[in-house]
Amino acid sequence: MYPRSSAYGTLGGVRKIHVIGIGAGDPDQLTLQAVKALRATDVFFILDKGAEKSDLTALRRSILDAHLSDPSAYRVVEARDPDRDRRAGGSAYSPAVGDWRSRRADIYERLILDELGEDETGAFLVWGDPALYDSTLGILREVLDRGSVCFDHDVVPGVSSVSALVARHRTGLNRVAGPVQITTGRRLSEGFPEGVDDVVVMLDAHQAFTRYAGGGSGGDTESDGHIDPAAPGETTGSGTATDTAADLDMDIYWGAYIGTPDEILISGPLSEVSQEIVDVRARARERKGWIMDTYLLRRHRGGADGSGA
Repeated sequence: MYPRSSAYGTLGGVRKIHVIGIGAGDPDQLTLQAVKALRATDVFFILDKGAEKSDLTALRRSILDAHLSDPSAYRVVEARDPDRDRRAGGSAYSPAVGDWRSRRADIYERLILDELGEDETGAFLVWGDPALYDSTLGILREVLDRGSVCFDHDVVPGVSSVSALVARHRTGLNRVAGPVQITTGRRLSEGFPEGVDDVVVMLDAHQAFTRYAGGGSGGDTESDGHIDPAAPGETTGSGTATDTAADLDMDIYWGAYIGTPDEILISGPLSEVSQEIVDVRARARERKGWIMDTYLLRRHRGGADGSGA
Protein backbone atom coordinates (compact mmCIF):
# COMPACT_ATOMS: atom_id res chain seq x y z
CA MET A 1 0.00 0.00 0.00
CA TYR A 2 1.66 3.21 -1.18
CA PRO A 3 1.11 6.60 0.50
CA ARG A 4 -1.60 8.68 -1.12
CA SER A 5 -0.59 11.77 -3.03
CA SER A 6 -0.92 15.25 -1.58
CA ALA A 7 -0.65 17.50 -4.61
CA TYR A 8 2.57 19.52 -4.74
CA GLY A 9 3.17 19.46 -1.02
CA THR A 10 4.39 17.04 1.62
CA LEU A 11 2.32 14.91 3.92
CA GLY A 12 3.37 15.49 7.51
CA GLY A 13 6.65 13.66 8.15
CA VAL A 14 6.56 11.84 4.81
CA ARG A 15 9.02 12.55 2.03
CA LYS A 16 7.48 13.50 -1.33
CA ILE A 17 8.80 12.65 -4.79
CA HIS A 18 7.68 14.17 -8.09
CA VAL A 19 8.40 12.18 -11.24
CA ILE A 20 8.27 14.95 -13.82
CA GLY A 21 8.06 14.44 -17.57
CA ILE A 22 10.20 17.17 -19.11
CA GLY A 23 9.55 16.60 -22.80
CA ALA A 24 11.99 15.64 -25.50
CA GLY A 25 14.52 18.38 -24.75
CA ASP A 26 12.99 21.78 -25.50
CA PRO A 27 12.39 23.73 -22.25
CA ASP A 28 9.26 25.20 -23.86
CA GLN A 29 7.69 21.72 -23.97
CA LEU A 30 7.15 21.62 -20.21
CA THR A 31 3.51 21.75 -19.20
CA LEU A 32 2.19 24.23 -16.66
CA GLN A 33 1.70 21.28 -14.32
CA ALA A 34 5.37 20.35 -14.71
CA VAL A 35 6.50 23.91 -13.98
CA LYS A 36 4.31 23.99 -10.88
CA ALA A 37 5.91 20.74 -9.70
CA LEU A 38 9.41 22.12 -10.37
CA ARG A 39 8.66 25.14 -8.22
CA ALA A 40 7.46 22.91 -5.37
CA THR A 41 10.67 20.86 -5.34
CA ASP A 42 13.48 21.20 -2.80
CA VAL A 43 15.92 18.64 -4.24
CA PHE A 44 16.40 17.51 -7.84
CA PHE A 45 18.04 14.13 -8.34
CA ILE A 46 20.03 13.75 -11.56
CA LEU A 47 21.81 10.57 -12.64
CA ASP A 48 25.06 11.36 -14.41
CA LYS A 49 25.69 9.08 -17.39
CA GLY A 50 29.36 9.99 -17.75
CA ALA A 51 31.38 12.42 -19.84
CA GLU A 52 29.99 11.24 -23.18
CA LYS A 53 26.46 12.20 -22.15
CA SER A 54 27.30 15.25 -20.06
CA ASP A 55 25.14 17.40 -22.33
CA LEU A 56 22.08 15.45 -21.09
CA THR A 57 22.86 16.68 -17.59
CA ALA A 58 23.40 20.18 -18.97
CA LEU A 59 20.00 20.03 -20.71
CA ARG A 60 18.28 19.16 -17.43
CA ARG A 61 20.04 22.05 -15.70
CA SER A 62 19.05 24.42 -18.52
CA ILE A 63 15.41 23.41 -17.99
CA LEU A 64 15.73 24.32 -14.31
CA ASP A 65 17.38 27.63 -15.22
CA ALA A 66 14.59 28.40 -17.70
CA HIS A 67 11.74 27.86 -15.23
CA LEU A 68 13.17 28.55 -11.77
CA SER A 69 14.29 32.10 -11.04
CA ASP A 70 15.95 31.53 -7.65
CA PRO A 71 18.80 28.95 -7.67
CA SER A 72 19.08 29.21 -3.88
CA ALA A 73 15.57 27.79 -3.48
CA TYR A 74 16.57 24.25 -4.47
CA ARG A 75 19.46 21.79 -4.53
CA VAL A 76 20.70 19.54 -7.33
CA VAL A 77 22.17 16.20 -6.27
CA GLU A 78 23.96 14.11 -8.88
CA ALA A 79 24.86 10.42 -8.74
CA ARG A 80 26.61 8.16 -11.23
CA ASP A 81 24.18 6.06 -13.25
CA PRO A 82 25.21 2.37 -13.22
CA ASP A 83 26.33 0.91 -16.53
CA ARG A 84 24.14 -1.68 -18.23
CA ASP A 85 25.40 -4.64 -20.25
CA ARG A 86 24.08 -3.65 -23.67
CA ARG A 87 25.67 -6.66 -25.33
CA ALA A 88 23.28 -9.04 -23.61
CA GLY A 89 20.75 -10.50 -25.99
CA GLY A 90 18.26 -13.33 -26.20
CA SER A 91 17.57 -15.01 -22.87
CA ALA A 92 20.27 -12.87 -21.20
CA TYR A 93 18.52 -9.58 -21.99
CA SER A 94 15.88 -9.56 -19.23
CA PRO A 95 18.30 -10.62 -16.45
CA ALA A 96 20.75 -7.90 -17.56
CA VAL A 97 18.03 -5.26 -17.40
CA GLY A 98 16.83 -6.59 -14.05
CA ASP A 99 20.34 -6.36 -12.60
CA TRP A 100 20.73 -2.80 -13.86
CA ARG A 101 17.37 -1.75 -12.42
CA SER A 102 18.26 -3.27 -9.05
CA ARG A 103 21.52 -1.31 -8.94
CA ARG A 104 19.62 1.82 -9.89
CA ALA A 105 17.17 1.15 -7.06
CA ASP A 106 20.15 1.04 -4.66
CA ILE A 107 21.10 4.54 -5.80
CA TYR A 108 17.54 5.92 -5.60
CA GLU A 109 17.16 4.49 -2.11
CA ARG A 110 20.39 6.09 -0.93
CA LEU A 111 19.54 9.46 -2.48
CA ILE A 112 16.11 9.60 -0.88
CA LEU A 113 17.40 8.47 2.53
CA ASP A 114 20.52 10.62 2.65
CA GLU A 115 19.68 13.72 0.62
CA LEU A 116 15.96 14.33 1.23
CA GLY A 117 14.63 15.53 4.58
CA GLU A 118 11.43 14.03 5.95
CA ASP A 119 9.50 17.23 5.22
CA GLU A 120 11.13 17.91 1.85
CA THR A 121 10.10 17.27 -1.74
CA GLY A 122 12.43 15.69 -4.27
CA ALA A 123 12.07 15.19 -8.01
CA PHE A 124 13.37 13.02 -10.82
CA LEU A 125 13.33 14.70 -14.24
CA VAL A 126 12.35 12.18 -16.90
CA TRP A 127 12.80 12.66 -20.64
CA GLY A 128 9.53 12.55 -22.55
CA ASP A 129 6.70 10.97 -20.57
CA PRO A 130 7.48 8.85 -17.48
CA ALA A 131 4.82 6.30 -18.48
CA LEU A 132 6.41 5.41 -21.84
CA TYR A 133 9.52 3.20 -21.98
CA ASP A 134 11.08 4.61 -18.82
CA SER A 135 12.16 2.69 -15.74
CA THR A 136 11.77 5.39 -13.07
CA LEU A 137 8.31 4.43 -11.82
CA GLY A 138 9.16 0.73 -11.56
CA ILE A 139 12.38 1.48 -9.71
CA LEU A 140 10.61 3.72 -7.20
CA ARG A 141 8.11 0.93 -6.55
CA GLU A 142 11.01 -1.45 -5.94
CA VAL A 143 12.49 1.01 -3.43
CA LEU A 144 9.15 1.23 -1.62
CA ASP A 145 8.80 -2.55 -1.57
CA ARG A 146 12.16 -2.85 0.18
CA GLY A 147 10.65 -0.98 3.12
CA SER A 148 13.73 0.97 4.21
CA VAL A 149 12.29 4.37 3.29
CA CYS A 150 8.74 5.65 3.00
CA PHE A 151 7.72 8.38 0.59
CA ASP A 152 4.72 9.69 -1.29
CA HIS A 153 5.09 10.15 -5.04
CA ASP A 154 3.18 11.43 -8.01
CA VAL A 155 3.69 11.51 -11.77
CA VAL A 156 3.52 14.56 -14.02
CA PRO A 157 2.99 13.55 -17.66
CA GLY A 158 5.22 15.04 -20.32
CA VAL A 159 5.41 15.54 -24.07
CA SER A 160 6.80 12.23 -25.32
CA SER A 161 9.37 11.87 -28.07
CA VAL A 162 6.60 10.14 -30.03
CA SER A 163 4.35 13.21 -29.90
CA ALA A 164 7.27 15.54 -30.57
CA LEU A 165 8.40 13.43 -33.55
CA VAL A 166 5.11 13.54 -35.43
CA ALA A 167 4.62 17.21 -34.56
CA ARG A 168 8.01 18.12 -36.00
CA HIS A 169 7.21 16.14 -39.16
CA ARG A 170 3.74 17.76 -39.33
CA THR A 171 1.97 14.43 -39.65
CA GLY A 172 -0.51 12.44 -37.59
CA LEU A 173 0.37 9.46 -35.47
CA ASN A 174 -2.39 7.31 -36.93
CA ARG A 175 -4.62 7.35 -39.98
CA VAL A 176 -8.42 7.42 -40.10
CA ALA A 177 -9.87 4.55 -38.05
CA GLY A 178 -6.46 2.87 -38.04
CA PRO A 179 -4.49 1.55 -35.07
CA VAL A 180 -0.96 2.55 -34.18
CA GLN A 181 1.55 0.42 -32.30
CA ILE A 182 4.55 1.55 -30.27
CA THR A 183 7.32 -1.01 -30.08
CA THR A 184 11.08 -1.40 -29.80
CA GLY A 185 13.77 -2.01 -32.37
CA ARG A 186 14.33 -5.44 -30.82
CA ARG A 187 10.70 -6.40 -31.53
CA LEU A 188 10.65 -4.86 -35.00
CA SER A 189 13.66 -6.94 -35.98
CA GLU A 190 11.52 -10.03 -35.34
CA GLY A 191 8.91 -8.95 -37.88
CA PHE A 192 6.46 -6.19 -38.73
CA PRO A 193 3.47 -6.26 -36.32
CA GLU A 194 0.41 -7.99 -37.74
CA GLY A 195 -2.73 -5.96 -38.41
CA VAL A 196 -0.97 -2.61 -38.00
CA ASP A 197 0.38 -0.30 -40.70
CA ASP A 198 1.57 2.59 -38.51
CA VAL A 199 4.36 1.59 -36.13
CA VAL A 200 6.41 3.86 -33.87
CA VAL A 201 9.81 2.45 -32.94
CA MET A 202 11.85 3.43 -29.90
CA LEU A 203 15.07 2.11 -28.34
CA ASP A 204 16.47 0.92 -31.67
CA ALA A 205 20.25 0.67 -31.39
CA HIS A 206 20.61 -1.43 -34.53
CA GLN A 207 18.42 0.37 -37.10
CA ALA A 208 15.85 -2.40 -37.46
CA PHE A 209 14.10 -0.39 -40.18
CA THR A 210 16.83 -1.48 -42.60
CA ARG A 211 15.21 -4.91 -42.57
CA TYR A 212 12.35 -3.38 -44.59
CA ALA A 213 14.43 -1.24 -46.96
CA GLY A 214 15.83 -1.88 -50.42
CA GLY A 215 14.65 -4.91 -52.32
CA GLY A 216 12.72 -6.36 -49.42
CA SER A 217 12.63 -7.01 -45.74
CA GLY A 218 15.30 -9.10 -44.18
CA GLY A 219 17.80 -6.35 -44.96
CA ASP A 220 20.51 -5.98 -42.41
CA THR A 221 23.22 -3.49 -41.65
CA GLU A 222 26.70 -4.68 -42.51
CA SER A 223 29.71 -3.86 -40.37
CA ASP A 224 30.52 -0.93 -42.65
CA GLY A 225 27.07 0.55 -42.00
CA HIS A 226 25.65 -0.17 -45.46
CA ILE A 227 22.37 -1.95 -46.04
CA ASP A 228 22.44 -5.42 -47.51
CA PRO A 229 18.83 -6.06 -48.57
CA ALA A 230 17.54 -9.56 -49.07
CA ALA A 231 15.03 -10.35 -51.78
CA PRO A 232 11.34 -10.58 -50.80
CA GLY A 233 10.47 -14.00 -49.42
CA GLU A 234 14.03 -14.86 -48.39
CA THR A 235 14.92 -15.59 -44.81
CA THR A 236 17.11 -13.60 -42.50
CA GLY A 237 19.83 -14.99 -40.31
CA SER A 238 17.18 -15.77 -37.71
CA GLY A 239 15.43 -18.02 -40.20
CA THR A 240 12.16 -16.09 -40.19
CA ALA A 241 10.35 -15.45 -43.45
CA THR A 242 10.27 -11.87 -44.67
CA ASP A 243 7.27 -9.85 -45.82
CA THR A 244 6.20 -9.82 -49.44
CA ALA A 245 7.19 -6.96 -51.72
CA ALA A 246 3.60 -5.68 -51.63
CA ASP A 247 3.96 -5.05 -47.90
CA LEU A 248 7.19 -3.08 -48.24
CA ASP A 249 5.87 0.20 -49.61
CA MET A 250 6.68 2.25 -46.51
CA ASP A 251 7.44 5.79 -45.50
CA ILE A 252 9.63 6.63 -42.54
CA TYR A 253 9.54 9.72 -40.32
CA TRP A 254 12.79 9.69 -38.36
CA GLY A 255 14.14 12.10 -35.78
CA ALA A 256 17.14 12.29 -33.46
CA TYR A 257 17.81 14.65 -30.53
CA ILE A 258 14.24 15.89 -30.99
CA GLY A 259 13.56 19.24 -29.35
CA THR A 260 17.23 20.08 -28.84
CA PRO A 261 19.59 22.35 -30.83
CA ASP A 262 21.08 19.17 -32.39
CA GLU A 263 17.74 17.96 -33.77
CA ILE A 264 17.89 15.98 -37.02
CA LEU A 265 14.81 15.11 -39.09
CA ILE A 266 14.60 12.88 -42.18
CA SER A 267 11.47 11.57 -43.88
CA GLY A 268 10.48 9.94 -47.14
CA PRO A 269 10.02 6.55 -48.78
CA LEU A 270 11.98 4.05 -46.70
CA SER A 271 13.63 2.52 -49.76
CA GLU A 272 15.02 5.94 -50.71
CA VAL A 273 16.13 7.41 -47.37
CA SER A 274 17.10 4.35 -45.33
CA GLN A 275 20.81 4.52 -46.18
CA GLU A 276 20.83 8.28 -45.59
CA ILE A 277 19.45 7.73 -42.09
CA VAL A 278 22.04 5.03 -41.37
CA ASP A 279 24.86 7.34 -42.49
CA VAL A 280 23.56 10.48 -40.74
CA ARG A 281 22.90 8.54 -37.55
CA ALA A 282 26.42 7.07 -37.53
CA ARG A 283 28.03 10.49 -38.00
CA ALA A 284 25.87 12.06 -35.29
CA ARG A 285 26.67 9.30 -32.82
CA GLU A 286 30.37 9.58 -33.60
CA ARG A 287 30.24 13.33 -33.08
CA LYS A 288 28.32 13.34 -29.78
CA GLY A 289 29.13 9.90 -28.39
CA TRP A 290 25.44 8.99 -27.99
CA ILE A 291 22.15 9.25 -29.84
CA MET A 292 18.45 9.24 -28.96
CA ASP A 293 16.20 8.65 -31.96
CA THR A 294 12.62 7.64 -32.68
CA TYR A 295 10.79 6.91 -35.90
CA LEU A 296 7.39 6.18 -37.39
CA LEU A 297 7.06 3.55 -40.12
CA ARG A 298 3.96 3.97 -42.28
CA ARG A 299 3.07 1.07 -44.55
CA HIS A 300 0.95 1.51 -47.69
CA ARG A 301 -0.73 -1.70 -48.75
CA GLY A 302 -1.29 -2.17 -52.48
CA GLY A 303 -0.51 1.48 -53.09
CA ALA A 304 -3.36 2.67 -50.87
CA ASP A 305 -2.61 5.43 -48.41
CA GLY A 306 -4.84 4.03 -45.71
CA SER A 307 -6.53 7.38 -45.22
CA GLY A 308 -10.07 6.15 -45.79
CA ALA A 309 -12.61 5.79 -43.00
